[in-house]
Amino acid sequence: MNWKYDIQNFEPDVKISLTRVGITNLKKLVRLKRKNKRPIILLSTFEVFVNLPSSQKGIHMSRNPEVIERIIDEALEIDSYEMETICEEIVKGLFKKHEYATEAEVFMVSDFMTKEKSPISGKYSQEIHKIMGGARGIKKEDRIELTKIVGAEVVGITACPCAQNLIKEISIKNLKEKGFSNEDIEKIVDSVIFATHNQRGIGRIILEIPTGYDIEIMEIIDIIKKSMSAEICGILKRSDEAYVVEQSHKNPKFVEDCVREMAKRIVEKFKHLPDETKVLIRQINMESIHRHDAYAEKVSTLGELRKEIENE
Repeated sequence: MNWKYDIQNFEPDVKISLTRVGITNLKKLVRLKRKNKRPIILLSTFEVFVNLPSSQKGIHMSRNPEVIERIIDEALEIDSYEMETICEEIVKGLFKKHEYATEAEVFMVSDFMTKEKSPISGKYSQEIHKIMGGARGIKKEDRIELTKIVGAEVVGITACPCAQNLIKEISIKNLKEKGFSNEDIEKIVDSVIFATHNQRGIGRIILEIPTGYDIEIMEIIDIIKKSMSAEICGILKRSDEAYVVEQSHKNPKFVEDCVREMAKRIVEKFKHLPDETKVLIRQINMESIHRHDAYAEKVSTLGELRKEIENE
């Protein structure tokens, strides 16, 4: 059939433009080659969008997975290819397939396996993190402005400072009632770790950066891990369990603390990134003694974060 008679090319009944039209939950196997290393195999879930003008009834949906398939196949022939680079190429391909579009966006999420060691016994286990890659493109006359997206999501543990302080106050009161001197109580308080309730924390960082700048995904994963009360492992022996519990209770954090710590570490780590870099930081703490979860978020540019931290 001649494309001129495709129903998608007709004018819509209601002539308004649409910001994003495309497909979600598209799963593809992606193989990333690395120099002098084994390739990384990822089962990735894609979201692919273009904008739609008010004169066009619909987009040609089948063209989106077609572009992704071609770019993924081409990535196998390149020595080193990153998730965000694949997404940049997909965006370029979308503009070729959707001539009417002036904006295009691709986002992919994958499970990423790392080999990590428990803190005391040194036992190795496979740990799964979520990694994100993406790209956005804006067509301006004869050129395309591209930004790329890099991010990760990591699970850790947090300990509640508020409950811990309440337990500490109750313990000091009980010691006084039993006749302990203030000097002895001070020694006891300095020597013991007070109980509190824990949460499984889920930290996420997504950075949108101009083309020409690079970030190692493990650097983002490391920032998220270190911004919670303690790291967790798949295999923990008794000595490891004691260490993780002790460390988390020595380093209690609210959900807000985790987001602020991630922001601080991002500013310290990524000095080479420009001020216009967009930053999304999110922390969800899955409560143990409440039926709800705790949530905190920071959306900013890197330049704005730098100014806030300089002026604190």
